[in-house]
Amino acid sequence: MAFVNRDLLTHAVRQRLVRLPAPYDSHYGVVPLPPPENHVSLGGALDRLVAASSALGKVQAIAQDMADPYLISRILKRQEAVSSSSIEGTNSTLDELLAVEDADEDGRSEVQQVRDYAQLLDRLLPDAAERSYRVFDLDLVRRLHADVMKSDPGYKDEPGELRDSVVWIGGGHIAYSTWNPPPPAQVRSCLLETIDYLRNEGMQSMTQNLVVRMAVGHAHFEAVHPFRDGNGRVGRLLLPLMMAAEGQVPLYLSPYIDAHKHDYYAALKRAQQRLEWEAIVGFVSDAVVATVDELMVTRAALAMLRKDWAGRRKFRKGAASTRALDLITDHPILTVKRLASLLNVTVAQANQAVGQLVEAGILSERTGYARNRIFAATEVLTIVNRPFGHPPARPTEDEEAGPFGFPR
Repeated sequence: MAFVNRDLLTHAVRQRLVRLPAPYDSHYGVVPLPPPENHVSLGGALDRLVAASSALGKVQAIAQDMADPYLISRILKRQEAVSSSSIEGTNSTLDELLAVEDADEDGRSEVQQVRDYAQLLDRLLPDAAERSYRVFDLDLVRRLHADVMKSDPGYKDEPGELRDSVVWIGGGHIAYSTWNPPPPAQVRSCLLETIDYLRNEGMQSMTQNLVVRMAVGHAHFEAVHPFRDGNGRVGRLLLPLMMAAEGQVPLYLSPYIDAHKHDYYAALKRAQQRLEWEAIVGFVSDAVVATVDELMVTRAALAMLRKDWAGRRKFRKGAASTRALDLITDHPILTVKRLASLLNVTVAQANQAVGQLVEAGILSERTGYARNRIFAATEVLTIVNRPFGHPPARPTEDEEAGPFGFPR
């Protein structure tokens, strides 16, 4: 079988078939066309794109008018890392990641990989916001891959190095694949076309809005598949980086993608096999709208919880425990030492603050140890850990319960 099924490929894509090197020389890969810079046909995706643009504007207005810290919360980056890694079969939980980060430990290999992803966002998003689209170059893409794969003991190549082997997508064997990326000899030139598009210096800067460029750039990168493994994670990292480069508050779309994997892969296939860009533009548009909706619901739930906390005891203005209330939604798992560092107080003062927060039912101790104890804001974790698209838990009728059904 020369390729999956040539009938699945539009004529322009069939024209880009090239024979793969031995031992796969009875099969063909696709050298993707450069990403389109002119208007792309949107068909039924236009209304979805308009809704996505409106959602981005809503987030931007809140960020500018209210300087809302939740919109740039470290929790959002860590949820992105957990979900994006989960799509690729690297499984961790948000709780485990936060505990490892706060205790400054390595943890399992899977947790290390997720932590590397999250901390990469911490480092690179400010750079993208400062440098705009100039941030995109070959070195950046290789750094992204090197950092997200450096803790994967099973990765066979040097992290960050472009592949020199044949890869295919779907099926246990190349004969049953759904997409064969270009041969190794064409990887670099194809990737440079992706990067040129990401730099937004051509006609696309005038003919395509941000959401369209995110969709097209992501789909083209995945079609090139420049690394042996880890392409999905790198491709999804490009999305918030593109938003930051645009001056937009970054959104993290992997939780939505993880919850709609079938639709995600179907949209990628239509874009790659048939150049039906409206499929992936529609999917990314839906992801943006749903992510903003989720963001607003979570933000409101945490604000409601914060208000409830303030009524649980008398918190003295300026005290460490009072100041800690504003940090816990961003650090729902922490140690006394970390709290002391965040508040710039002594360990003794932080320990006293934690004791008061435990008495108020805001924090609870998780380890049972006498030393090196880890404390968690269970109510916060329940809100942020809920499945994507599910509402926060409603209050119970128990008058002694807090706003999300937790006993006070």
